Amino acid sequence: MVNGVKSLVVFYSRTGTTKKVAEAISSILECDVEEVFDTKNRAGFLGYTSAGREATSKRLTTIRETKVDPFLYDLVIIGTPIWASTISSPIRTYLSQNKGRFKQVAFFCTFDDSSKDAFAEMEEFCGKPPLGLLELRRKEVERGEYSGDVRKFVETVSD
Repeated sequence: MVNGVKSLVVFYSRTGTTKKVAEAISSILECDVEEVFDTKNRAGFLGYTSAGREATSKRLTTIRETKVDPFLYDLVIIGTPIWASTISSPIRTYLSQNKGRFKQVAFFCTFDDSSKDAFAEMEEFCGKPPLGLLELRRKEVERGEYSGDVRKFVETVSD
């Protein structure tokens, strides 16, 4: 808990990139973490292409039941990889299932090409503006060149 704010980091990660960022954020904030698990196999080329099709059509998926109620937290920081310029279907599903249960939110994403309107869609699901936004290219995370951006993001959302 930083500055008396009880925080939760919620994320989905297909390849582990978004997970690295989520772990860095939660480490700095010393807060709880909830990983969203998709029940579909997203491995390999077929998993990648089906994920893109699903994201483009804005479909929901089936996720494992989450363990933590976001309503119990002052701030929920939600992270997603970007699939076909939009949020991943597991995070879309999580947001849909928890609509109205967020007091304050902040968003982060990892991407290759474009994060386009992902944050606007996340804000629409949550029904409130985010306290902060963090976009990181996958290559930055792979090279370990993201800790400064993560620290700035955490400072923004924990003020």
